[in-house]
Amino acid sequence: MTVTIDDVRAAARRIEGRVRHTPVMPAGDGLWFKLEQTQHAGSFKTRGMLNRILAAGELPAAGIVAASGGNAGLAAAYAARELGVAAEVFVPETAPRVKVAKLGKLGARVVQVGAEYAEAYAAAVVHATSSGALFCHAYDDPDMVAGNGTLGLELLTQLPAGFDTVLVAVGGGGLIAGVIAALHPAVRVVAVEPATAAALHEALRAGAPVDVPVAGVAADSLGARRAGRIAYDLASAAGTPSVLIDDRAIVDARRLLWDDYRLAVEHGTAAAYAALTSGAYKPSPGERVVVLLCGANTNPSDLA
Repeated sequence: MTVTIDDVRAAARRIEGRVRHTPVMPAGDGLWFKLEQTQHAGSFKTRGMLNRILAAGELPAAGIVAASGGNAGLAAAYAARELGVAAEVFVPETAPRVKVAKLGKLGARVVQVGAEYAEAYAAAVVHATSSGALFCHAYDDPDMVAGNGTLGLELLTQLPAGFDTVLVAVGGGGLIAGVIAALHPAVRVVAVEPATAAALHEALRAGAPVDVPVAGVAADSLGARRAGRIAYDLASAAGTPSVLIDDRAIVDARRLLWDDYRLAVEHGTAAAYAALTSGAYKPSPGERVVVLLCGANTNPSDLA
């Protein structure tokens, strides 16, 4: 099971007019931010979720079911509302209150189960099977991946002079898989992961997806216990490097994005920028780098 550039192009046609073409912001010599945190429902996952639902064709009466640390659930709730179908979202009991509250506002039924994403996921799969609802995997689904990859196609039109590298924060891998499908081999795609939730990093090291411990400040959005097979296969074939960063670097990068650019993002999103600010990723002289800012569903009170 893989995803190709043709799949991404088909997804772009399918979701055209339903997603925002998010802006690119210059951030210094040879550095840009892709402001995907301004997407509907606050993250890139809306692209993938819309494509997943639209590609499925006629939906069951029970609607859709998703499991999420927060952002995939918000995307599912938003997409379901826009397409006129019911949505039920399973989230861990540790999910940020700001995300849980927004799920309710978007009209989804919210079920909180377990202490981490893996437990919410297991409960969601059981419910989807019993109810007949369409299960929408948060990251390891070809339609989700292809939809996410549409932001890569946007980048090509927004930076026509070209760019060399994209830094992508990774949890389960649904975003980086789409970006690789859209941009490899013309552009180098680099995975950035918390050292305390390094599912793709460990999969690449082991030669297959493996279970990893999950902890840390970004666990609500990057806390997948196991990388998706699609992400592993694409990253492995592309020779995608993964760099690890610690919580302090993530917190500092999130603060810098606010202080220097007035960009309010969640900790998982700040991980991509932390690769630069911490020195975990050091661009070569003249290297043109895009930092993908993928989500903004955060409580901004600690940024004031």
